[in-house]
Amino acid sequence: MLRIAIQSKGRLYDESMALLEEAGIKLPGGKRTLLVPARNFPIEVLFLRDDDIPESVASGVADVGIVGLNEVLEKRCPVGVLKKLGFGRCRLSLAIPQDIDYPGRDWFTGKKIATSYPGILSDYLHRNGIEADIHVITGSVEIAPGIRLADAIFDIVSSGSTLVSNRLKEVEQVVESEAVLIGTDSLSGEKQEILDELIFRFESVQAADDKKYILMNVPQTKLDDVLAVLPGIKSPTVMPLADPAWCSVHTVLDEKRFWEIINRLKAAGAEGIVVLDIEKMIL
Repeated sequence: MLRIAIQSKGRLYDESMALLEEAGIKLPGGKRTLLVPARNFPIEVLFLRDDDIPESVASGVADVGIVGLNEVLEKRCPVGVLKKLGFGRCRLSLAIPQDIDYPGRDWFTGKKIATSYPGILSDYLHRNGIEADIHVITGSVEIAPGIRLADAIFDIVSSGSTLVSNRLKEVEQVVESEAVLIGTDSLSGEKQEILDELIFRFESVQAADDKKYILMNVPQTKLDDVLAVLPGIKSPTVMPLADPAWCSVHTVLDEKRFWEIINRLKAAGAEGIVVLDIEKMIL
């Protein structure tokens, strides 16, 4: 049985649980407890605070964990990043009041900076030769300049709306973060096999993310023109139809380029285009 630590609540909880569900791992419904075994896969989920997950994995309380890279960097526990998971993206940034003209990093010299990430901030200041006073706050860091508790903040930024609502502006991006799967190299052979299967399932889910399966009818005389438009992951599939003058072309497209390519396919002669969501993709 492999034990995986997951954030008990907060910004990564929903997407972590969705990833497990998409990977075919079923957890019992009803009231959630601290430790929940899966019904159809040899793992159990340990629900913890996000800042407790790196230490729990490093100490062996959990075998692996899903947590933000920012927490891994801050806690400095002896764990490794096994896989980036592609969700929960954010950044750790320095922000100052909107009405201050920002001349550059030297502005922070001698200033008081409020943060929940003193380790990462200390490293950044040291690398840049900046001497500043770090004031550690747990939660609601963004209010510190407004109540004159600090001159600036160092905190997580996602959309930036929280900064704007507190009349702050982002001036230095220090760390890019996202959800990661962490672990150590001390797993038994049996647990490593379970982990390998879990990562394989995660990768299959990720491979299908933002992808569309496209089917279209194409005149044989226009086939070369249509194939020249397609940027699929491999050579598109071309199948004959009952009418020998036509064929069916199947491929996979990135959703971000979908409308651009669809219009070009129509212009090249494709007709009857069908678009399907992809649940999993095994590469």
